This record gives sequence, C-alpha cells and structure tokens, in this order.
Amino acid sequence: MYKSKKPYFYGTGRRKSSVARVHLFPNGTGSITINGRDIDDYFGLETLKLLVRQPLVTTEQLGKVDIVATVTGGGVTGQAGAIRHGVARALLLANEEYRPALKAAGLLTRDPRMKERKKYGLKAARRAPQFSKR
Repeated sequence: MYKSKKPYFYGTGRRKSSVARVHLFPNGTGSITINGRDIDDYFGLETLKLLVRQPLVTTEQLGKVDIVATVTGGGVTGQAGAIRHGVARALLLANEEYRPALKAAGLLTRDPRMKERKKYGLKAARRAPQFSKR
C-alpha cells in the first residue's frame, strides 16, 4: 500500500500499445476517473465502461473503491483493456483472496496479441499488391 494524502494500491495494465497506471483507493464512493475525466465522459460506448468495471463486479467491489487511472497510447478499446488489467492487479494487491475469482475470469493475464509488422514487398503485414492480367 502506497501512502500519499490517502493510502492507495497501484497496478499497471497493458493492452496492445496502451499502458494504464491505476491507483485504487479503498473505502471510496465508486468514482472512476480516467486522465482527469469521469468514465462516462472518457468512454462513449457502454461496452468499454463495462470492460473497465469487470474486475470490480467480479470481486463485488463496485461502489466501494475509487479509481484514478492515467492511460496513454493506443485506441479507446486498447485503453479500456489496459485499465481493466491495471484494476485487476491493484485489487490483487488490496486482497490476495480475489486471485481465484480474477484468474477464473481471465483478468490477470496480459493479452499478448499485437499488431503484426509490415513485410517488404507487401502493402501491409499480409496484403500483397494486386497484379492485373495482360
């Protein structure tokens, strides 16, 4: 547990090219702040909000903890996944008894899928140029 003005738990989450630094404050009101903005302002899609709240729902901590996250890189879906990973790791530090539930839901595993690199002679990773018949 880290101590600043209020004690908190810290978790780093990663997904694709997004990195999230998550601060979890126990005994909170349930507010989730991302890059200084409320979760409803930051994410427009309801599915992304559900993704971020998934570890809290799994451990029944929704409405009991405050979350302040700083996330950089990638798109909105990757950022939501990174925050989810960070929240799960922070919850694990808060209480080790959450491990079986979080692991069963697959929230502790870092998703290793990345964008495939572009190859020479091709237009993209696998997209080949089209040749017309003569």
